[in-house]
Amino acid sequence: MTEPWLSVEQIAEHLGVTRDSIYRWIDAKGLPANKIGRLWKFKVSEVDDWVRRGGARDDGARTRDGD
Repeated sequence: MTEPWLSVEQIAEHLGVTRDSIYRWIDAKGLPANKIGRLWKFKVSEVDDWVRRGGARDDGARTRDGD
């Protein structure tokens, strides 16, 4: 079965953040998203991988290692 495309609202709920954060992350942090017409769509697996790689981390945040 193919993975469904999610909307901004759905991906924001999945991550527990606001829609504004999603739009900001698309623009500033490279959140994986695809624009279909005027709508942004997301694959949960791509977004989850991006989060695991540290994509949502604050610029001033430190890693667990103290980097």
